[in-house]
Amino acid sequence: MSADASQVVFEPAGARPSPPRALPGFEGVNRYWDPVHRMFAAKLLPGEYYVTREDETVVTVLGSCVSACVRDSLMGIGGMNHFMLPENQSDPTSGKWGGDLDASTRYGSFAMEKLINDILKHGGTRKNLEVKLFGGGKILAQMTDIGKRNIDFVRHFLLVEGFRVVSEDMGDVYPRKVYYFPATGKVRVMKLRALHNNTIIERELVYRQEIEKKPAASDVELF
Repeated sequence: MSADASQVVFEPAGARPSPPRALPGFEGVNRYWDPVHRMFAAKLLPGEYYVTREDETVVTVLGSCVSACVRDSLMGIGGMNHFMLPENQSDPTSGKWGGDLDASTRYGSFAMEKLINDILKHGGTRKNLEVKLFGGGKILAQMTDIGKRNIDFVRHFLLVEGFRVVSEDMGDVYPRKVYYFPATGKVRVMKLRALHNNTIIERELVYRQEIEKKPAASDVELF
């Protein structure tokens, strides 16, 4: 048997369980059975986030976008987001969290605060939260380095808010496929060193166009 063949998982008919119940508000997130990890996976597109108390994984593919993986290390509840800042020339670390923020930085704050607040709302405790960061690659040399702006923003946001960053894998020139397991805090990162199609780039371009047309989200206070 070849090495590749030994990795194939054959499941008998009827072996696949029913998906765990999604928390309120997350029923619309796309979930599928992952035969490699033998659990359900919630697949995030740009602009989405997902929180769970169940033994499942959250997966996304990142180019210049960033994802924060956040969990209560005692309760095992956590989730992931996937976002970028709209492109402009302002310094994403220059404002204070609140009314002085420019529109692009306020958008990033909203993405982070929604994720954190939902974790707290469903049983997490702020002092127990741990954060892991991924993404922010410069995947096209001819494009503005929006990835660096996203990295600068998320690091500054977490520093100001006092959250503990336990690990990160950001920057460089590669897209990343990230699997996050909130129940344990483990992360599996695959660097995609060869792009076989333009799906990642096209999704991020569409997402960037959408958020640049939207008004900035109203501020959400962390509790």
